Amino acid sequence: MNRDRRRMLGGAAGLGLLGAAGLLAGAGQATGSDYRALVVLFLTGGNDGHNLLVPTDAAYSDYERARQNLALARSSLATLPGNSAGHSFGLHQALAPLVPLYAGKRLAFIANVGPLVEPASARQVLDAAVDVPPFLLSHSDQVAMQQGWTVADDMSGWAGRALEVLPSSLRHPLNAVTLNNGRTLVQGKRSAVSFLSQDGSRYWGMADLARPQDEVAQNINRMAQWQFANAYEAEYARSFGNAVADSTRFTQALMRSTTSTGDFGSGYLGDRMRQLASLLPVFKSDGLRRQVFLLEWGNFDTHTGQRGSGEQSQDTQLGQVAKAVSAFDGAMQAAGLTEDVTLLLMSDFGRTLRPGSGGGSEHAWGNHLFALGGAVDGGRVLGSFPTLTLGGPDDGDSGRNGRMVPSTGTDQLANTLMQWLGLPANLVLEAFPNLVNFSQKSIPLLRA
Repeated sequence: MNRDRRRMLGGAAGLGLLGAAGLLAGAGQATGSDYRALVVLFLTGGNDGHNLLVPTDAAYSDYERARQNLALARSSLATLPGNSAGHSFGLHQALAPLVPLYAGKRLAFIANVGPLVEPASARQVLDAAVDVPPFLLSHSDQVAMQQGWTVADDMSGWAGRALEVLPSSLRHPLNAVTLNNGRTLVQGKRSAVSFLSQDGSRYWGMADLARPQDEVAQNINRMAQWQFANAYEAEYARSFGNAVADSTRFTQALMRSTTSTGDFGSGYLGDRMRQLASLLPVFKSDGLRRQVFLLEWGNFDTHTGQRGSGEQSQDTQLGQVAKAVSAFDGAMQAAGLTEDVTLLLMSDFGRTLRPGSGGGSEHAWGNHLFALGGAVDGGRVLGSFPTLTLGGPDDGDSGRNGRMVPSTGTDQLANTLMQWLGLPANLVLEAFPNLVNFSQKSIPLLRA
């Protein structure tokens, strides 16, 4: 019994700061016909975009010369149809399942993206003529910058801030959801984040939230309504209550969901993407209107062993990404959510064009990302693809290591997606304050 009590309290502590108030059944007035969700898959560690998207025309010679032992053989690349951004392209062979999605104009790449305070060229960076984000090569700082921290040290994320200023008809308790410990992207200035565990946090010790009539579950719900005069105790009780409410909502949704079929792959990433694919139709049918989900996954800090069949190699991990993402997109089409759900792939930062000494690459800045879904104007590479020469016009590293200065700011990409979710144009700077420095505040990623 003591062990069960510890499990119950441990679950409460782990979820206590992540809840949101309200009942799912009363979450909105929509009938389910107006639903949009953004799923952000964040590859932790800094995925090497230079081996994600590779030019196959004359620029391949520059790539091969600079990448040396990291270069992918041109014959091994999964060819993308047509030309875009001034080049023909191929994908890492592990990403071959994405080629049909690109050919079907559901998937678009965005070249050389990264956090920017203001538009910048490599020459301006080298001359210290522009402001740049702080601590550019630090994992923790650049995860925060990519997900929305501003140079004013605001710890909220771009999705969380944007969700807070959506019209009230689009807001509900499950707007902002994280699937693991990361939460910056969906953290608002005033609102909390909902935590979706693998089982929906159904079990709180001996309490089964799927059986609210049971005595132990009723005890948990009574505890969630305690009130205190002491401010610290009151805040804990509020957070505890919100966590119980969120867990109940997710548990109920999971019980009503139908497990998505398709080959998502085995392991954590496939399991979580399958779970999301199963839940999104339920959320839509319940009348929820706007949601953002954050899933952080992987170990892409490939200083060593970037190539090869090792479990932590980029080659292996990209294969898992391709399988999970393509199955997720198929499930969205099968569920009739093809126009309603957009997936965005991000990472800490790009990596150096020049290889490191250990069979890998080092921390850099600009990176190639992709977006997927029926709303995406796909089959193309957006933005300015960098010149792949060490010390070239896009290399902002004084050591000529190929640290590309982004030509598209993360905020420009993110604002595009949040306006698709309903962010009013006159409130863009509330969510993206650095865009005051940009004349072009969005990119042509989505269909008109």
